[in-house]
Amino acid sequence: MSRLNKHIVPIIETDRLLLEPISIKYCSDKYVNWLNDPEINKFLELGGNYTHESLLEFLTNMTAKSIFFWAIIIKETHTHIGNIKIDPINKKHLIGEYGILMGDRNYWGKGFAKEASKAVISHCFEYLNLRKITLGVIKDNTAAVKLYESLGFGVEGIYRMHGKYDGKYCDAIRMALFNRNNPEVQNYFDEKY
Repeated sequence: MSRLNKHIVPIIETDRLLLEPISIKYCSDKYVNWLNDPEINKFLELGGNYTHESLLEFLTNMTAKSIFFWAIIIKETHTHIGNIKIDPINKKHLIGEYGILMGDRNYWGKGFAKEASKAVISHCFEYLNLRKITLGVIKDNTAAVKLYESLGFGVEGIYRMHGKYDGKYCDAIRMALFNRNNPEVQNYFDEKY
């Protein structure tokens, strides 16, 4: 049974992380700096020109919408290192859009993005009964593409010269991961492949 209509955003725990529902308590100068850091936001639609006030407004809006959006926290130190979300969710088709921001560069390359992603994907498939999770990524963002492939996402399409990032026009890749425990998904792939 899907919990989509209940808007329950639980705390999710992994070996090294706590994924806590995003709230205004995470509004900090550190978070503002992530959003304004050209190295962190060079492949993002948002970024740059953030202030403490604009971040507070964003977090207030996200909290009010009660979306599936978590702060990624190191358990041992309670350090906020990034965010992860599944939003929007199409309740009719049971599809969610994945997004992640690893803001604290001190924690890049240590497997935290993968650990958080696996936990959120598992939650979405097991408890929300999503059928499919999709995402968009800029092809030149090779670290992100590698992460998504390692999680099992496959390419569904490429948008040529989709946007200008890091000073040049880049291709965007649409990727998807299917819930193979969903009987309709199993039947589809058994029939097609």
